Amino acid sequence: MHSNNQNREAMEGGQEEIEIVDENEFPSSVMGRKYSPVVAHDNHNDSAVVEMTSVPPGSSSNHHLKKVNVGVHPNMASDEREESLPNHSTNGPQRESKLELFGFDSLVNILGLKSMTGDQIQAPSSPRDGEDVTLTLEQPKPTADKSGTLMGVFMPCLQNILGIIYYIRFTWIVGMAGIGESLLLVACCGSCTFLTTVSLSAIATNGAMKGGGPYYLIGRALGPEVGVSIGLCFFLGNAISGAIYVLGAVETFLNAVPSAGIFRETITRVNGTDIAEPITSPSLHDLQIYGIVVSILLCFVVFGGVKMINRVAPAFLVPVIFSLLCIFVGIFAARHDRPAVGITGLSLESFKNNWGSTYQMTNNAGIPDPNGKIYWDFNALVGLFFPAVTGIMAGSNRSASLKDTQRSIPVGTLAATLTTTGLYLVSVLLFGAVATRDKLLTDRLLTATVAWPFPAIVYVGIILSTLGAALQSLTGAPRLLAAIANDDILPVLNYFKVADGHEPHAATLFTVFICIACVVIGNLDLVSPTSTMFYLVCYAGVNLSCFLLDLLDAPSWRPRWKFHHWSLSLVGALLCIVIMFLISWAFTVVSLALASLIYYYVSIKGKAGDWGDGFKSAYFQLALRSLRSLGANQVHPKNWYPIPLIFCRPWGKLPENVPCHPKLADFANCMKKKGRGMSIFVSIIDGDYHERAEDAKEACKQLSTYIDYKQCEGVAEIVVAPNMSEGFRGIVQTMGLGNLKPNIIVMRYPEIWRRENLTDIPATFVGIINDCIVANKAVVIVKGLDEWPNEYQRQYGTIDLYWIVRDGGLMLLLSQLLLTKDSFEGCKIQVFCIAEEDSDAEGLKADVKKFLYDLRMQAEVIVITMKSWEAEGEQQESVEAFSGAQQRVASYLEVMKQQAQREGTPLMADGKPVFVEEQQVEKFLYTTLKLNLMVQKYSRMAAVVLVSLPPPPLNHPATFYMEYMDLLVENIPRLLIVRGYHKDVVTLFT
Repeated sequence: MHSNNQNREAMEGGQEEIEIVDENEFPSSVMGRKYSPVVAHDNHNDSAVVEMTSVPPGSSSNHHLKKVNVGVHPNMASDEREESLPNHSTNGPQRESKLELFGFDSLVNILGLKSMTGDQIQAPSSPRDGEDVTLTLEQPKPTADKSGTLMGVFMPCLQNILGIIYYIRFTWIVGMAGIGESLLLVACCGSCTFLTTVSLSAIATNGAMKGGGPYYLIGRALGPEVGVSIGLCFFLGNAISGAIYVLGAVETFLNAVPSAGIFRETITRVNGTDIAEPITSPSLHDLQIYGIVVSILLCFVVFGGVKMINRVAPAFLVPVIFSLLCIFVGIFAARHDRPAVGITGLSLESFKNNWGSTYQMTNNAGIPDPNGKIYWDFNALVGLFFPAVTGIMAGSNRSASLKDTQRSIPVGTLAATLTTTGLYLVSVLLFGAVATRDKLLTDRLLTATVAWPFPAIVYVGIILSTLGAALQSLTGAPRLLAAIANDDILPVLNYFKVADGHEPHAATLFTVFICIACVVIGNLDLVSPTSTMFYLVCYAGVNLSCFLLDLLDAPSWRPRWKFHHWSLSLVGALLCIVIMFLISWAFTVVSLALASLIYYYVSIKGKAGDWGDGFKSAYFQLALRSLRSLGANQVHPKNWYPIPLIFCRPWGKLPENVPCHPKLADFANCMKKKGRGMSIFVSIIDGDYHERAEDAKEACKQLSTYIDYKQCEGVAEIVVAPNMSEGFRGIVQTMGLGNLKPNIIVMRYPEIWRRENLTDIPATFVGIINDCIVANKAVVIVKGLDEWPNEYQRQYGTIDLYWIVRDGGLMLLLSQLLLTKDSFEGCKIQVFCIAEEDSDAEGLKADVKKFLYDLRMQAEVIVITMKSWEAEGEQQESVEAFSGAQQRVASYLEVMKQQAQREGTPLMADGKPVFVEEQQVEKFLYTTLKLNLMVQKYSRMAAVVLVSLPPPPLNHPATFYMEYMDLLVENIPRLLIVRGYHKDVVTLFT
């Protein structure tokens, strides 16, 4: 403590930034960056204090706090600074001596682990040189009281599961389906939620959870598209559940107080038979009016006191438990016709009479009526009953307020699911034995009728529990919608975004609007199946998420809940879908279509991010398996796909913020059939890798963004190398895996090299071509790239192929791929075969025609010879270019000879010896001139011309080869120079 005081006194009067200056002590990636530790709420600014707290688990004492003061007076000399170091090291000399090599002890402790546990501390991943990175350390904030398994998960789930259906419809369901099929009904629905709970437990214990409940779980497992579509379905299910609770509360109130009804209905006949005591049923209009009023009042309550609702929510469970106790006591205390007519007490005769089902027509109030409009069967009852088993997500939605999320969610949710399912099964047996069937079918509030000591207790319990559940729905659904909106995936949901700590008012109004729209229907029996469908879609999504994660078994899939298997999740998902079709195939189609439309809309309009979802893992494993199955053997011509490597680095400079020539992406799309295939866009940055690594990352991001903007399927790669030649040589050797290596190198022809006097281009250009030949890669060089058409520019005329050498059919295949594009679909293919003077032209033409016919390619074949070549006036420009090339070659050769004589060495060019025969050079120039004149003569109206690429002659200077190539491309506006490799890319056989 004494040393701390000395340090603090020595640091008064100023503060200095800690700057790394020793290049031998720290990595180069952090040299020259400044880190300024700052204490939060420090108004003096006279020192920098980094507090590292070490508190043993379970200890609340402050005696374990240790402060390490790091500070230097700004005016201290270097020797004074060295003297101050022992004071600093006395607080932790052992710690510093161990971690001095890493240099970032404070960053590791403060940022590394906390960022993994989810604390909102931003770590500077790789700041630029010269930036100040400030670490603000605050005192730990007092955390709110955490809930355990009982109050945090079990009770909320129990409150959400035990709802209005049990109180006002369950006895009626037993009367309609009978005891036997009611047991099957409960077992079917309970099995669905049980399997979903097992899947939910596995996903929820595989890491920390954030807001959004099932949306968060499904989105992170199946991707944002599926997560948003199912999350919105779950939102609709919650909003509609609010309407179910409101209608249930209003119906209970009107049954308990019939005089409150404005439009009362009295039923005197059941199944066409008069009854002694008329049955008073709430009118549809009463349910609508009271339901709208209650919904609006609940809306005001939600707007005014959300925090209060969350605090008093457990209190709503007390009437539920008490009313259940009164119901079961009343069942065991009931006797014949007591407390009402039709109550038999627990009777074996009633049990036998109520075992079978009596499916029939009913009116809107559920009273049996042969002339009724609604027919009930087992499938319809599943849709009516299923909301009584929902609510299993209540615990996972409160994950932030749990002491031990990994234990509480599975244990509490499973306990609530099994408890309620057991309660339902016992209730089926008791309700079926306590009353006659007519009583079960006509008294929808039989639970209140048999309650001990009087029905009012159950009425109050039903109303309070339903209003509490309605408040939970109207509070939870808007937050779910706001969580989806805050992920910024769907722009249309931006209206529902909320800042942290603010209430989602817009989402609440939208939720209440949906709730009121369902309340206007006025019939709980019709609204309930709709909610059921959306819940089942959500539960199916949870099961499919767990199934996918279990099946893929990625290294990150390590849930603490071990009692799960992919087969259980698959059965749960299939059971959800089967139940949906049992309820209504029309509702099922509509709900799945809605989820599919949302999925499609998100995939088209959404801003999908990488959430590490299961689909990405599936794609990765599928890609690995496919790559292994392809092997490294030669690909069969039928399975050959062009994988172009687009060389983005131009011969010259591009405009700022344009990482690639705009037309290269258009040309890359022309090399794919119907857009299928992959392109690799590569650029090279000159320099040292350690110094320019950050520049390469930024350039790669820009290039990837540009590829997406051009709607080209491809990936971007940036390589740092000492020069372009070395970089390309490394790329052509290492790029790709197995048979997924690039097989065609695409680049722009360097038309500017002579105009801008770029003397280094010839050697680089020739070196790249020679590297491609050695690596057995095909080459496509585009001349006239600036005039290459995009997809909207229609081309007419012909696609002319000057087929000179065997290239495996690559030139023919490229021409066919061009025809599949909208811009070239109106063109025709012409194949020009260049024959020697003594060749059999007609025989060659017949052979080529037969070959093209066997390849299923439509093309006109023209065989030409170089025998009758004569210079014409219209070709005078090419002749002038030929003369200029002769003069430049002669001049360059004379310079090489003089230099060799002066130095006493053989002829040297591009740093290596060359051997040049002047007659051979003259022959090469003459040959390229001939070919150029032929192209100008026969392909004047061609949309694009393809010609074979001559390989660079051995021992010829690179400048000579550029002269040959310039003469070949002279006055041809759009030209593809193609060289195949020793593999066939087309085949004659099926």
